[in-house]
Amino acid sequence: MLGRLLATILILSVSSPVTAAETVYPVAAVRADFAALYDGLKEAHYDLYAHRSKAEYDRLHAEMLRGLDRPMTKAEVEERFQRFAAYGRIAHAVILSEHDGWEAYRKAGGRAFPFQIRPVGDRVYVGEMLTTQTGVTPGDELLSIDGRQIAEWIERVSRSASADTPYMTGALLEASFPRRLWLEVGPREAFDISVRKPDGESATLRMPATTRNEAAAAEAARPAAFALNPETREARMLAGGVAYLKPGPFYNVAPGAPDMWDSSTYIPFIDRAFEDFIAAGATDLLVDLRDNPGGDNSFSDPMIAWFAQRPFRFYSRFEIKVSPQTTASNQARLDISGAQEDGASARMAALYAGARNGSIVTLDLPFAQPRPGKRFTGRVWLLINRHSYSNTVTVAALVQDYGLGTVLGEETSDMATTYGAMETFALPRTGVKVGYPKALIIRPNGDRRARGVTPDIAIPSPIAPAAEDEVLKSALAIVRKR
Repeated sequence: MLGRLLATILILSVSSPVTAAETVYPVAAVRADFAALYDGLKEAHYDLYAHRSKAEYDRLHAEMLRGLDRPMTKAEVEERFQRFAAYGRIAHAVILSEHDGWEAYRKAGGRAFPFQIRPVGDRVYVGEMLTTQTGVTPGDELLSIDGRQIAEWIERVSRSASADTPYMTGALLEASFPRRLWLEVGPREAFDISVRKPDGESATLRMPATTRNEAAAAEAARPAAFALNPETREARMLAGGVAYLKPGPFYNVAPGAPDMWDSSTYIPFIDRAFEDFIAAGATDLLVDLRDNPGGDNSFSDPMIAWFAQRPFRFYSRFEIKVSPQTTASNQARLDISGAQEDGASARMAALYAGARNGSIVTLDLPFAQPRPGKRFTGRVWLLINRHSYSNTVTVAALVQDYGLGTVLGEETSDMATTYGAMETFALPRTGVKVGYPKALIIRPNGDRRARGVTPDIAIPSPIAPAAEDEVLKSALAIVRKR
């Protein structure tokens, strides 16, 4: 339903080498679609000028238009247009891409930056190593690349990141820095790296760029370290009467599932988990939402209903800007899914039918109800981190705002009050797909500030990988102590 803001929000566009099979679009077509991009965003985006003025947008558009002076492949168009889409600093305004250029480059043996990064505040640390070369280790502070301060590189590669805040940008860069750096500098054989070790000593060395096969070999050679698997679902009792629930994504993760929003196997999993927890005499419930990509509240509401004491809803206000693009995108969804007459898409279609384009309408969805009969009545704890996204953030905000439990972990990088409910439109000549936020969704407590869910009790994540789940251990210590 309305929480379907998945990891597509985080997509980075990339350029690709031209092959014989690729269509190359003439300059006139590229420039015309660039105008269509801006016109479409002005017409459909809930508030395109929320963070940048119209004058700023106009200047960037004119500057970038002058640079569209040669024929381009679709991937090259996506790369250029993504910078414009990201300019407004709103995560849900994004060019949706399959990363064909990057994939082709890497599959062909292309080399890239030899490690991931881990931004923390105004510092950047070495993250996962993609090389077996020694001299740099996870947890070292990264100072410079090729003689330029790391802050310069972060600013440069962030231009194409659709993100509401620098904190969100940092979270995105953790999994995409080598790719984004490749976009900026092209293929490289090596990089000059300066780092500061934990003991304060600095080191500078030349590190070869790595192929995908070399990165895989480096991963295989590393000592085993704990890593979250965002797609697994798990329910088990732990010592001390603590029930542990890892619900996994709030969508159907079955391979090849024809309908990713089919909850017919998910809800029985949730029901069995709570029945087992209650039968086992659980006094505390710890719901692990770390690295959860989100999904749909048709999945999360049945979970919350097991411990809610009163009717609940994931927002206090849901405002939508009506536009031809939004009406068409919503109708396409209805045509494909055959949505129920009382479903969200059907309700939105009725709203749009009676409103003029450009107007703001308010969506009023029914409150979800607590589960009738047997429910979990113990203490509830949620564990989140900077990679808890989309509907996962609304779940955490809902639990916090309704007083249903205590939130532990890191602040989410995704917003609790957000320009969201992403829809899409395609540019007419190149077929480039544009995502945009049609709505302003305000968290249940009415707080309009642009920030994530802040935990009630903070638990930082380790900078360097650890052998065990240190965050979960810390969370359990808090639960058992209180």
